[in-house]
Amino acid sequence: MTTPPDTRPGTPLGTPLSTPLGIPLDTPDVLAAVRAGRTRSLPALLKPLDRARRRDLLAGLKELRGELRADGWARWEERDRINPALLVAGAACQSGAAAAASWIGGRDMRRRRRLPYDVLVEALADRDPKWLGDLAHRLAARPSTARDDYPLISELVRRAGCPVPTTDGCVEGWATSLRSSRGTLTHALRRDPHLRAFVPRLFETPEPVAPLARECEPDDPHQWPTALAALADEGFLDRSLLLDGCTARLLRGGTAPVLKPYRAILQALKPTEEEERGRTADWIAIAADAPSSVAGHAQQVVARLAAAGHVSAGRLAEMSAAVLFRPERGLVRAQLVLLGKALARDRAAAPELLPVLGEAFGHADTDIQERALKLAAAHLGDDDQALRAELADRAHLLSPVHRARAVEAFGADAAPDEDTGPYEEFLPPPPLPVPLAPAPETVAETVELVAAVVNSRTETVEEFERALDGLVRHAHRDRTALAEALRPALADRYWLDPERRHLYTGDLPGLEHVAAAVLDVRPAARPRQPLFSRRSDCHHSDAAVVRHARVAEAAQRIGSRPLPFLLATPTQSTGALDPQVLVARLAAYARLGETPAPADFAQALLRVRRDASALPEATALGTPEGDRLANWLGEGGRPAAVTRRTMPAEYQRFGGTPDRHALDTGERATVIAEFPEQFRSLGRARTAQGRCWDGGAPETLIALLPEDRETLAAWSLPAVTSCAVDEARDGTDILPGLAASGGPAGPALHLAVATGLGARHAEDRLRAVDGLLTLAGRGELDAVRLGADLTELVDLGTVKPSRLADALRTAAATGAHATTWAVLAGLLPALLTGSADPRGTGELLETAAECVEQSRAVSPCPAGLAETAARPGRSRLVTQAARLRDALHRNGADPKETP
Repeated sequence: MTTPPDTRPGTPLGTPLSTPLGIPLDTPDVLAAVRAGRTRSLPALLKPLDRARRRDLLAGLKELRGELRADGWARWEERDRINPALLVAGAACQSGAAAAASWIGGRDMRRRRRLPYDVLVEALADRDPKWLGDLAHRLAARPSTARDDYPLISELVRRAGCPVPTTDGCVEGWATSLRSSRGTLTHALRRDPHLRAFVPRLFETPEPVAPLARECEPDDPHQWPTALAALADEGFLDRSLLLDGCTARLLRGGTAPVLKPYRAILQALKPTEEEERGRTADWIAIAADAPSSVAGHAQQVVARLAAAGHVSAGRLAEMSAAVLFRPERGLVRAQLVLLGKALARDRAAAPELLPVLGEAFGHADTDIQERALKLAAAHLGDDDQALRAELADRAHLLSPVHRARAVEAFGADAAPDEDTGPYEEFLPPPPLPVPLAPAPETVAETVELVAAVVNSRTETVEEFERALDGLVRHAHRDRTALAEALRPALADRYWLDPERRHLYTGDLPGLEHVAAAVLDVRPAARPRQPLFSRRSDCHHSDAAVVRHARVAEAAQRIGSRPLPFLLATPTQSTGALDPQVLVARLAAYARLGETPAPADFAQALLRVRRDASALPEATALGTPEGDRLANWLGEGGRPAAVTRRTMPAEYQRFGGTPDRHALDTGERATVIAEFPEQFRSLGRARTAQGRCWDGGAPETLIALLPEDRETLAAWSLPAVTSCAVDEARDGTDILPGLAASGGPAGPALHLAVATGLGARHAEDRLRAVDGLLTLAGRGELDAVRLGADLTELVDLGTVKPSRLADALRTAAATGAHATTWAVLAGLLPALLTGSADPRGTGELLETAAECVEQSRAVSPCPAGLAETAARPGRSRLVTQAARLRDALHRNGADPKETP
């Protein structure tokens, strides 16, 4: 008899097995079949083995599995050949269903290839039906694999004769398996044995199962809604179950795409009037809270029921109170129409229905306010004094443009008390710079912080800088003690693993580079290429090179002459460095006889706040570095000039888009002449190109140049513009930080904020609004300049007025009415006189009118406003122009228009 192969870890596959492992010699055929990947031969080989022999064989299979895990991807072809057989053999050798389910669910044996379910079922055929049912339910309870294992679970359930498990994964697997059947979906559902068990669960999963979400057109005969409706008509499914499931799922809420399949099933079922009437409360609740498309459907159902006399006035009032509070104009208008019809049918319903119109008085759309006001006035009787008083009490919510009509309809009580005091702008408080905590005092604190930063996916500027300074300080004081504490904390790093240290080339990112120097870990090979390479069109790569230069310098000095501390460690969380603190640090270096490290000092200069009051102290140091600091605080550190130009579409890297603004930065002679080579790209003139796609944390980039936000804004403008023109995402993430950092807030930053206000996605616009409000809160916003920038951007097509209206409406909603109006006052003339795209102008006028009414601003009427307000018709453009004109006149504006 041949000796079975050895399966001990570290032993090459195929080595003969020594008998001390305890595996009986009558199992070599099974192990050999597993190693050869002969999966289909295993059931016959396993069948003669009793429980004891299978238990012994399992030990060898576990060792083989451990060996394959340890090898990782080194022998992936061999592993992929062995894994299916290993899974089948191991499952068949398990005595308990829990252990078998755990073995079958092992992700390391399920890569790349479909599991051989038919062979696995055959290998388990000799098990007790109760055991098979237990296994099926345990497999179904594994969320990560239940969907893929549904064919196996279904067959185990059939053999065990037990109820099918209906976990979320099984529902997904069941729905997916139906499409692998021949014939139509309706035919597959009709003959499926588990139809009635799974269909109710379709409405209970957190998200719609993928096949249902993918195939949910209500009129397509080959998709789910029509198939389920057909089975309900044939009696295979209960219509009430489907209707209740759909309405319950819509009541649970979710986004419109999530709810679309359930709405489609409702449409395919075509509920009768009696079925809709029995669920009136559900339709009312859905209309109140669901996404607008779903709420609109429920609103239409209630309208039909109300027209047929099946909705009481109380129910309709309950629904209206919720719907009229919603921001969607279409839903609110439709609800007002529904109320008007109900009042026309039944005058006696007025006491219950009219009070809810007060909810619409506070709507953002003044047209809706007007409709609600007219509806209330039309249905108030002479003897309805209580109703009149109740509505008058809510009239203060109306726009000033409607208050005269409210007094006419409800009496003098509807006139609000006039606020004669001065307007006070309520701006959100700008973020205050947070002082950076000092470096960790002890070795233990330093090691804890270093380990946290190294193992974190996202690090803050404060964490990185404190950890780096702590490593440098404690390596200078006692490198041996630091190394002893640091080694166990970083034991999981590959460059400390004896078996993988040969991969270490000496280039590690961030703190690991310094930690390796502390631990005296030498590179085992040369790097194939630099860890960070510079690209001429990418400021992120320049920032990465600079950052790594600091780290590499600190690591090199630890091995030669450790620095006592770092000069460039910021004093604020933005990355800024107080000039008096830098002077004190340079003085301490002079007392210690230390020479500043070039990269560290260069970064310190880029971070120092340019305060001329510190210039005499820097000069008094009497050192070369003190003189360089004094020069930098004077003319030497002046930011580069920024030049604006228009980049035609045909010259853009990503063509096919409108012309766009570009910002070129000039040269910084001091950086080029005196800074280390790695820093000089920051001082070279840069011509704006397309968006840099390398990315990077905005806080890290700002911490590189925390006192030069004009340069950073110029470099970031292509990414911000892509959010407006190319519909990219996250290009505006740097704007709030730039607005809160140091240096002049000049044309580049204002142009970047203006461009961000027209971003495609709401979250990007919100960041631009944050930047605008931060500048305003710090007294740095030039509203005239921002308005002029917006005029140019709208004219170029970079910013769409409708998106801008949403952003400025958000800014005004924070209380910044005067600020928002100051911006809009410079933009509106171009929109009203036809020199820019007029689409969305009505929304901008609405925001402008709201701001003028709230801030009681006194300013001339924008050019073209009077002509627009005098146009015939009732469009939003005309009505909001008239509202703005009247508001300005009420505030005492000069009737002459601004040019």
